[in-house]
Amino acid sequence: MGPGALILGPSSIGAGTLIDAFVVVGYLTRSSLMSLRSLNINATKLLEEGDKLSRGAKIGRNCLIRTGSVIYEGCEIDDEVEVGHNVLIRENTITGRSTVIGSGTIIEGQCRIGRNVSIQSNAFLPLLTVIEDDVFIGPRAVITNDKYPKSRRIVPTVVKRRAILGANATIIAGVTVGEEAVVAAGAVVTKDVKPGKVVAGVPAKEVGDVADYKAKKKAYEGVKGD
Repeated sequence: MGPGALILGPSSIGAGTLIDAFVVVGYLTRSSLMSLRSLNINATKLLEEGDKLSRGAKIGRNCLIRTGSVIYEGCEIDDEVEVGHNVLIRENTITGRSTVIGSGTIIEGQCRIGRNVSIQSNAFLPLLTVIEDDVFIGPRAVITNDKYPKSRRIVPTVVKRRAILGANATIIAGVTVGEEAVVAAGAVVTKDVKPGKVVAGVPAKEVGDVADYKAKKKAYEGVKGD
């Protein structure tokens, strides 16, 4: 465990997992912090009381949690997950095995993230987001959960298996991105994306099928440099 790291409450860390410097595991929810605010105690005592209140978090085996990341109480991180620098994972989020979460990413509470998901740096996933297995989320992609902010209705947004969200894509609240669908970089998705379709633009519209995308990808990968 790196210098300055904090493991709060009954948190469990699996064998072979590296907790880097200044990581916090089991950080308190807002309600728990509010209960501590009125206490007139020093920093050491505050840490002790926080440790008692935290429900802890569970981190599996052979994970890598890099410097400055914060994982809230109630989270479950499966085996072989890699977390970048300064990542925030809020309470009761579950992350599947072999997922990668890039630096600066924010994942709010009660999210469900599948196995072998790749989330690139500075992505944003709000409360109740569902990301299924083998999804790719590009850098600075944003998912939302409120169509008319600030409303009293929060809705889940779902990204199905093997879908791809390009860099800077925005997914509007309540949308489902279908299995193996592709959302182009910079697109703003305002309605459901059908499985196996490629969408692009603002607002996003269908521009092709995933078969075309895969053919272009294959040709691109076959290009040799000078």
